[in-house]
Amino acid sequence: MNLKQMEHLLALASTGSFSRAARQCFLTQPALSRSVQVLEEELGARLFDRLGRRVAPTPLGEGKTVTTLGLTQ
Repeated sequence: MNLKQMEHLLALASTGSFSRAARQCFLTQPALSRSVQVLEEELGARLFDRLGRRVAPTPLGEGKTVTTLGLTQ
């Protein structure tokens, strides 16, 4: 996980929306989606459940978000 992926993970977790997280990170929505997808592929597991237009962290995603927050504080 690189710093940009950490930023994207935190933005997605805090907004619950790919489009809002993308705006927060000054990215297009497809670029943010791809960044999260690559991270999920690297980890071999989903970090977020896609619930229509909303997203919610999986237990692994919640753990990674807490860990990332700890590293950025």
